[in-house]
Amino acid sequence: VCGALGKEVKELVRERGWKADVYGVPALLHFRPREIVEAVERLLDDVASRYDRVIAVYGDCGTAGALDAVLARHGAVRLEGAHCYEMFAGAEEFASLMEAQPGTFFLTDWLVRSFDRAVVRGLGIDRFPELQQVYFGNYTRIVYLAQSPTDRLLQRAHEVAAWFDLPLEVRHVGPGEVADRLEALIVPPQSAASMPSRAGSTAG
Repeated sequence: VCGALGKEVKELVRERGWKADVYGVPALLHFRPREIVEAVERLLDDVASRYDRVIAVYGDCGTAGALDAVLARHGAVRLEGAHCYEMFAGAEEFASLMEAQPGTFFLTDWLVRSFDRAVVRGLGIDRFPELQQVYFGNYTRIVYLAQSPTDRLLQRAHEVAAWFDLPLEVRHVGPGEVADRLEALIVPPQSAASMPSRAGSTAG
């Protein structure tokens, strides 16, 4: 599982009683997509042979198909979706949001918590403030796709929007379509009435 989805996937596994182990891949590798592929491949080399089914909770995330090629070599499958924003919002809702306002910057619980580390410091804006306009000058609004928002997360989301100087819209989506898409892979229809085989889930 991608680190940006790790908390939600672990909660789903626990709440639904799935017989699955969860392995995380650091979310900050999104700045270097080739390293996502390398990290997932190292993990699969270590664990894939232990399981009947291995599921990668990842979008393509800038890997240009290279992640899918690695998964195919190990007999693993990837959760449907281009990225976590589409997974959380749902395909139709995400498409609607983008059609209405293409210049939308999305937040999730993880990104709200990690914004300074992942965006401000991760992109070097703390050292070169002029990069903020270079990277984000064309955005027009912030949409927070909230999984389990606390008062602190909501306050922090408003602070992030203020950093952008853009309006904030909060949508409470919970696990969104992540839950159903993951269940469809862990519990196939033909075996839904019985307990699933033990599965390994790599999040990215």
